[in-house]
Amino acid sequence: MMVFLYLRVNLSFMLTKSDKSQLRGIIFRHLDGIATATSAFSLHKKEVLNYLLEKETVPIKQLSDVFNANEGYLNVALRILCSQGWLEQYLDNKNNTVSYKTNDKSEAAFKLAPVYSEAVNLLRYSDRFAQDKMISLDAFVALERIFDKFETKFDLDISDENSIEYQIYKHIEGVIAGPIIVLLGVNGLFHKYFMEASFTAEEYHKDPESFKKILDFFAYLGWFNKKRNTYQFTEKGLFFAKRASAYGVTVSYIPTFLQLDELIFGNPQVLKTNSPHETEKHVHREMNVWGSGGAHATYFKVIDQVIIDLFNRPIDYQPKGILDMGCGNGAFIEHIFNVIEQQTLRGKMLDDYPLFLVGADFNKAALKVTRANLIAADIWAKVIWGDIGRPEVLASDLKEDYNIDLKDLLNVRTFLDHNRIWERPIKTYDFISHSSGAYASMGNRLNNNHVEASLLEHLIKWKPYVDKFGLLIIELHTINPKLASANLGKTAATAYDATHGYSDQYILEVDVFKNIAEKAGLKPDETHFAKFPNSELATVSINLLKGYH
Repeated sequence: MMVFLYLRVNLSFMLTKSDKSQLRGIIFRHLDGIATATSAFSLHKKEVLNYLLEKETVPIKQLSDVFNANEGYLNVALRILCSQGWLEQYLDNKNNTVSYKTNDKSEAAFKLAPVYSEAVNLLRYSDRFAQDKMISLDAFVALERIFDKFETKFDLDISDENSIEYQIYKHIEGVIAGPIIVLLGVNGLFHKYFMEASFTAEEYHKDPESFKKILDFFAYLGWFNKKRNTYQFTEKGLFFAKRASAYGVTVSYIPTFLQLDELIFGNPQVLKTNSPHETEKHVHREMNVWGSGGAHATYFKVIDQVIIDLFNRPIDYQPKGILDMGCGNGAFIEHIFNVIEQQTLRGKMLDDYPLFLVGADFNKAALKVTRANLIAADIWAKVIWGDIGRPEVLASDLKEDYNIDLKDLLNVRTFLDHNRIWERPIKTYDFISHSSGAYASMGNRLNNNHVEASLLEHLIKWKPYVDKFGLLIIELHTINPKLASANLGKTAATAYDATHGYSDQYILEVDVFKNIAEKAGLKPDETHFAKFPNSELATVSINLLKGYH
């Protein structure tokens, strides 16, 4: 009865489409905040921002020399400020030069950079949320201190939502709220809350007095209605709780954000590991998998038709199975198997023509999660180690161990090709990059022409193995910082550029990626192409890349 009453009350205050768009904008601004607060504050402490104000226009090489910085990561940080509208990027890919110029927002934004101080310091406690899966007593003390300042709005004037002060205020809100949202989401507490009309801190935490402060913070944000010591979700709160995983990927990179001083101005390899079997230092991988898995569900629906088309063909023209390179948490394999089983002709023939399913990943934690999830789903699959940069090794292992050709499988992958180990292109090419991206390897700034050429040679390696049935790929992208700054609250591009730029990953624009695929002899099938959002702000695409015949 309590659940029924709770739903009945809230249904009378359903969010409108406009409400949801506004709240989605807050999520984007929160993610901007985690990337921008840490980057801007690191540059502020080293006086880089003051130097920019003094010089107005500065080549990245000059900045790197003056501040003894690692040019690649410094370039990433400055481009992040461009995406927030606080700087202008001048990129000449033909001559491989980059300069940054201040604009009419630079001075106001840079002078407010010290306001980030306490929020950035809080991340040292927030990082332990992921490791300990709880909030320690000293973390509660730090949270209480910043909650008090937050309620005074850090003395910022936030009356104008288009102002820099409002922008920074939302950044700080994201730094505070994001890790807590993820902690509660990972621990499944939001799910329990949905089942109750109201709840108290005592029901869900062994330190209710401290936990109450967090609930009060979210009540201040409008997520909960509070009556005495009882809390109840508002529709706004439910909106954020249901989207907790949207914060997961960015929050999982807190270890990287905590090392920006060192990455930009010290040892660029501070977060590097010696082997793929060593625990990663730059990211909380299981949290990353949890966050990205939540996002994947949106894209799975789009690829269903590709799977149905392939596995409705006559049996002799169907793939023998599927290989998911970079299997993450196994959700993609599970989804594809269910589509085939329930919606295709092959699904009716699995006893006679079983599917050969392979999940391959470079990361041991991801393999562990995939294996457990597929066992729980009662799906047989081989889960093996593999390197996306060495398809010939994977093909050899499959042939030797299972007597199956990699080219006889449908190759699929999600958000992986940009995360390969950097390999400088072997050949020289005469094309000029059209990317606006900032790319680094071990702190060194990469030539954008080389980034595109490296992707070209990477895809050429895979071409012999995907010619027959194609490469079904979901990929992440960047957008031009001018476009990002003109659409604050409408894109997560700033956060993507930060997490991937600081960790040596290479996300290109949608059109640039498609162009390189075609140069590699892999033509995108336009009937199965989609991008999200379906506009110039697209940061995710789905392609079925097929060889020319």
